[in-house]
Amino acid sequence: MERPRLLLVPMLTELEWMIKPELEEWADVATYDAPGVGEEPAVDDPGSEATARRGLEEADRRGWDKFVVVADEFGLVAAAHLAVAAGGRLEALALGHARVSNSTSGARRALNHEVLAGIQSLLRTDPRTFVRQLFKMTGGEATQGGYGQGLIDEWLTRVEMNIAEPFYEAREEEGVVMGAQLAKLDVPMLLAQHVGCLMFTPEGFEDAVAAFPGAQVHRCSEKPSTSPEFAQLLREFCTSLAAARA
Repeated sequence: MERPRLLLVPMLTELEWMIKPELEEWADVATYDAPGVGEEPAVDDPGSEATARRGLEEADRRGWDKFVVVADEFGLVAAAHLAVAAGGRLEALALGHARVSNSTSGARRALNHEVLAGIQSLLRTDPRTFVRQLFKMTGGEATQGGYGQGLIDEWLTRVEMNIAEPFYEAREEEGVVMGAQLAKLDVPMLLAQHVGCLMFTPEGFEDAVAAFPGAQVHRCSEKPSTSPEFAQLLREFCTSLAAARA
């Protein structure tokens, strides 16, 4: 049986995907750094669309004619652009912290404005603590993929502040087109909620579920990109795709 092909879209760096080794046990997995991060060349127009283009280049490099796009947290905007641009090559879409906007106001805001402002401030004043919180899982320090000072140091080496700060400042603005891009898609979807998340609201997830009533819906106790539970959900999702093709 052909192994599934998973293209993991980062926010800024492949380091965010701490479940990658678990996924590689049963799938062909690709991820990458965003333009200007690590050894990736800088571009004149950094942002989610540039990250999406880099993702398609990665799929091209591997010769993938079909693949599943997977994203989490603030990688969803890039994933939406990438999924639309992939056209018929897109087999399915799996989204952690699923939502259809990055709105921070109104009764059904998708993001907690106060938490977003807090992490923006923390990134400017104490990048190391910011990165520690980025990788930290709900419930304590226990994480997958070798979490520790080495991972924090590697993130800070790869991601310069002149890339990271504008990225987090632009989240609401870039998210405006996300829902419209996702609405163009007609592929199987897996929508996952991180229950108890301080940043992404239950209302935002509920609106995504309402927008895509045919999607598989799951609720995870941990951040999907670091969660063995989400890794297993992805495996079951891909198994269901293969069964539907048979």
